[in-house]
Amino acid sequence: MRLSHWSIALLAPVLAACSQADTVAEPAETTAPSATSPERKEVAGPERRILAFGDSLFAGYGVGLTHSYPTKLEYALRDKGINAIVTNAAVSGETSAAGAKRFAFALDAQKVKPDLIMLELGGNDMLRGLQPTETRANFAAMLGEAKKRGIPVLLMGMRAPPNYGPEYQAEFDSLYGELAKEYGAAIVPFWLEAIYEKPQLFQADRIHPTIEGIDLLVEDTLDEVQAALPPVG
Repeated sequence: MRLSHWSIALLAPVLAACSQADTVAEPAETTAPSATSPERKEVAGPERRILAFGDSLFAGYGVGLTHSYPTKLEYALRDKGINAIVTNAAVSGETSAAGAKRFAFALDAQKVKPDLIMLELGGNDMLRGLQPTETRANFAAMLGEAKKRGIPVLLMGMRAPPNYGPEYQAEFDSLYGELAKEYGAAIVPFWLEAIYEKPQLFQADRIHPTIEGIDLLVEDTLDEVQAALPPVG
């Protein structure tokens, strides 16, 4: 896909994914007039537990946990009749290296073994100048841990912006798909696809989605999340 002048300018900070977030203790709640709280539908049937493991793009930076992607995803799944419980285990500013260090601890902290892990990291690696080989190794450690525990993973893929250079871009962009194939994980190739060329769906920092942007991301990825859930029983 050929990027417009705006999308190139926007994509770099978006894929840096939290340059400001690691200095913020808690996401700030938005007071936008259109910010209506989602409604959680009561659903019968077996519980489907999902662990959302990522950085500020999952943590609800600028919109609060109530309007974060994991919360909105849970409600959308329940609207489809799936008794989903999505646990938000995201940390703003997190790199794949930091994620790999706390990954097993986060899994051990779950009272019930998750049916699915959504793994959303990588943007901060680019921001901090980590080489794709390092990012790949960190993801491999997390995917290996999940596989050892028998928990399927949905990789939320990212892309490097063009200004990182063609060699870096090619190496970074390919690691998600290659790791998904190697570890048998499901993948959303680029989970910001639905909004990255729509500046009005980003907050003033041009990094984090607005509530409306999160709604569109949930809508765009809902079928892939549902497909990644293992069969009941």
